Amino acid sequence: MGFLTQALSSAKPYLLMVALQFGYAGMYIITMIGMKRGLSHWIFVVYRHATATLVIAPFALAFERKIRPKMTRSVFLKVLLLGLLEPVIDQNLYFLGMSITSATYASAIINVLPALTFILALIFRLEKLNLKRIHSQAKVAGTVITVTGAMVMTLYKGPIVDILWYSHHGASSAHHAAASSSGQQQWLAGTVMILLCTCCWAGYFIVQSMTLKEYPAELSLTALVCLAGTVEGGIIAMAVERNPKAWALGFDSRLLASVYSGVICSGIAYYVQGVVNRMRGPVFVTAFSPLCMIITAVLGAIVLSEQVHLGSLIGAIVIVMGLYSVVWGKSKDHLLTLEKGVAHELPTVDKRHLPTCDTMDEPIKVTKIETGLPQEP
Repeated sequence: MGFLTQALSSAKPYLLMVALQFGYAGMYIITMIGMKRGLSHWIFVVYRHATATLVIAPFALAFERKIRPKMTRSVFLKVLLLGLLEPVIDQNLYFLGMSITSATYASAIINVLPALTFILALIFRLEKLNLKRIHSQAKVAGTVITVTGAMVMTLYKGPIVDILWYSHHGASSAHHAAASSSGQQQWLAGTVMILLCTCCWAGYFIVQSMTLKEYPAELSLTALVCLAGTVEGGIIAMAVERNPKAWALGFDSRLLASVYSGVICSGIAYYVQGVVNRMRGPVFVTAFSPLCMIITAVLGAIVLSEQVHLGSLIGAIVIVMGLYSVVWGKSKDHLLTLEKGVAHELPTVDKRHLPTCDTMDEPIKVTKIETGLPQEP
């Protein structure tokens, strides 16, 4: 029973991050359907984080009442920055880029996230690097390979590759017209938007790691970030979307996208990422995005009749190769940390409580004899 508990505890970060990728893949598909039916991504971001705030705040108030630290000016400013980086800038740029390209392409190029997070972690000294060790060399090489794959996806589009027969035969004429009319310039603009949003997302994980050291209450921090994202995103959305009718939601895919994304991909995801971030660091949190890419590609081909271009396929394969080089190096770092922790926790032996024995190795105890004679200085 103890072995099973230890195994589940060791597998917990992996299971949590894998489950999140399924949640993100579902969000990409549902959100794309909602946007095709007129959902503004500016308004969607506001509704998404308002829903997340309403869902997470009661749990934060109930479960972290005794452990919640006091709010300081430093933590407050970091919360505002977190709300601006991920809920507002990252998500709006991502959905704007996804609407220009496709859900499959966006989920593929977002795989540069671990490499960007690794670079930022090095800059802010959250990640250690020793080029004399092979696992550190693997992390550097993987980062270079990942960035190369992203450049391939950006600069080379290539012919269409049908990953499923359904994506070819089920494609509508409107999709083919949109694909033929979209020029290389528009595709490049969408790619740049997705890369910029990835930089903001990487920055979010770095700031989150720093904030959790000052404010180690994941549920409360999640609720505060979602609230900040709702307020900041609402100000921007009201400035961009002047039509009041754009804010109206019916019982359709637009409402489903807002509720699903708010509960799963903002509320639960921010909390889980915070927990795993404290356990393994920001680079580990971002290391599972290729799984999301595969799920999104299959769902996009079936539900949205999306087609994958050869450049995207080649770039995605290169990114995955580089990514798992980074993950392998990161896993070795964790093992070394555990070994050092065990070494520091070795028990010390107090020789005064050892039993006496007649061996040559036993130290001789010298007793000072008190006499009446004067002692030499």
